[in-house]
Amino acid sequence: MSHAELSPGEDAGRPRAPVLDWELAFLERWAGPLLALARAMLAAIFVAEGYGKITDFADVGAYMTQHGVTPALLPLVILTELGGGLLVLIGLKTRWAAIALCGFCLLTALFFHIGADQAIEFKKNVAIAGGFLALAAFGPGPWSVDALRGRAR
Repeated sequence: MSHAELSPGEDAGRPRAPVLDWELAFLERWAGPLLALARAMLAAIFVAEGYGKITDFADVGAYMTQHGVTPALLPLVILTELGGGLLVLIGLKTRWAAIALCGFCLLTALFFHIGADQAIEFKKNVAIAGGFLALAAFGPGPWSVDALRGRAR
């Protein structure tokens, strides 16, 4: 440790007390519910939008056609949004669902949100994709069906 890192009154012979330990301990104690909340926040829009695409099937198909995407893909879109959203929400096969939704967000950004008037929507889709990528990398946490299934084995 350099002398520049020491607090006033500390000497180089004693280790410096970590300043952020209580904050990190708080996050570790609350990791389960915080990850469950994060999953719910990520999943909410996909569950709602997937259901909305079922109820407005024809209009969504027409919108897809306007953007050069075949409406034959709409059932796959609904399955990805609604099914993937529900899987992330409950934490079942979370990493796979997160990878699928990450890809979905990136494809949506590229096919539907290119252009100066869509810059914020494009960035939001990329940001959400990043959240799903983190979820895929680090997993759903202890408050998930995946974790319960892991404990049962």
